[in-house]
Amino acid sequence: MGVLRSVGAPFVASVPSGVAVRTRLKQLTPGDEKVLRLVGAHLGSLASKDLKTRCRDGLDHSAETWAVRKRELTPLSSSRWAGAITKATHDQWALARRCQLAHIQNLEAGIRTIEDRLSRPVGQKGTKKAPGGYRSQREWHAKSRRLRVLQDRVAATRAEREAGVVHVVRGGKRLARTRHHLETAQLTESAWRGRWEAERWFCQADGESGKRYGNETIRISPDGEVSIKLPAPLTHLANAPRGRYVLARRVAFAHRGGEWANRVAADRAIAYRIHYDTGRDRWYLTASWQIPPTPTLPIEAALAHGVIGVDMNADHLAAWRLDVHGNPTGSPRRFFYDLTGTAEHRDAQVRHALTRLLHWARTCGVKAIAVEDLDFAAEKTREKHGRRTRFRRLISGMPTSKLRARLASMADRTGIAVIAVDPAYTSRWGAQHWQKPLTSTTRQTTRHDAAAVAIGRRAQGHPIRRRTTPPPQHRSDAVGHRTVQARPEVPGREEPRPRIPGPRTRSVRAGCGANAGNQNAQHRPGRSAEHGFWQQDSLPLGL
Repeated sequence: MGVLRSVGAPFVASVPSGVAVRTRLKQLTPGDEKVLRLVGAHLGSLASKDLKTRCRDGLDHSAETWAVRKRELTPLSSSRWAGAITKATHDQWALARRCQLAHIQNLEAGIRTIEDRLSRPVGQKGTKKAPGGYRSQREWHAKSRRLRVLQDRVAATRAEREAGVVHVVRGGKRLARTRHHLETAQLTESAWRGRWEAERWFCQADGESGKRYGNETIRISPDGEVSIKLPAPLTHLANAPRGRYVLARRVAFAHRGGEWANRVAADRAIAYRIHYDTGRDRWYLTASWQIPPTPTLPIEAALAHGVIGVDMNADHLAAWRLDVHGNPTGSPRRFFYDLTGTAEHRDAQVRHALTRLLHWARTCGVKAIAVEDLDFAAEKTREKHGRRTRFRRLISGMPTSKLRARLASMADRTGIAVIAVDPAYTSRWGAQHWQKPLTSTTRQTTRHDAAAVAIGRRAQGHPIRRRTTPPPQHRSDAVGHRTVQARPEVPGREEPRPRIPGPRTRSVRAGCGANAGNQNAQHRPGRSAEHGFWQQDSLPLGL
């Protein structure tokens, strides 16, 4: 039996520190759309030039070079627009550096896997813990060539990282590649060009506390009036004093509208972004702001009313409610979603499933939801799973980090804590200890439902193994040996029960126990007349 890896302690997930809400800019006049397009295109060209300059600076970037870039952009826009552009450029360059480091780590993981499998004999079978050798000499030779390719790639990427070189495409690399496959994407060149230009527009500005309505560049009044500070070359299009343009229609935020109105009235900082969706031919306005961190609820207080264990799968969330003692109550719930299609569709499906989950938790009166602390970053590599392309595609499509972050954000509004647990062995032990006992003639318990029970019990600090079953019809083990509930502080409580040599107390045959001759110790209402060996006397021959 292999050594089990250590299981981490459960913890309460941190709540989000920011809020972002979006609304639609409806019924814009042709003049409004013209101004928005001109402003976005002009600022987008400045953002592209600034990003090129920042990438050229590389690791030589400093506060002085940042100030120089901002001074160069100010005459072409304004001081506030220049600050927004340079800050967005800096964030984009930093994101590219983080992605570059993740790419290097991914390549190194693939190299280690190939080197390990190449060192093993050809045809050696692998185990669940480690892969074996390659299946044929031909595959071994192909992987040896791929090893050289990966080594060259990681060497080149490391050299670029040491030199501070990053590769960034404003508008997205995927959309840029679509230009060469217009027939496959079912797009015309003009349609692609319009989408490409819209993705490269720039119309966003950070807020500043103490300024009017929390933002001087894109200002929205409490009654929904939107006004934009026009760049210097476009001030002739202004329809309001001080070079501002006011849109003809007003806006309103349906979600968190009260919080937004309170911040606007108090002149607290709010960041705005205006963007155009070419697929829907709609304009959208996104408002975002920071919120004070909510004190994390102690895990004991969160579990005072039980917990709901949730197991995330490719097409649904399997959930089961557990009481304070770790016993599953009621019936399992499944919240289905569809992760195919566009990113907006997938995000909407996840939000809808989480909304139903939170409504059910509120109905049950539970204050905690337990989920696995999953991270598939190192589990979906080509070198680890090889030909299992379907499995790689499955785990790549599961938005694990996004789901937990969105669940924590949505649960914070309802006063429900999210507890993250170690995902080790939850599916295996849940199926081993809970799937069969929870299956009846009217309910078919799946492996995912049993995993939800295991996740909930781990969040409560209970071992996944079931509690001691009630005594059978007699004291022997005719119906199977009973399992034992070990306390959380007992080491090795998740391991199988050790075999104790010698006779079991419950299996000692009658008359041989320690109290076999003492009827008072048996708690019986009366005593037997004899305690010795009983034998019937023979009948007299004369009768």
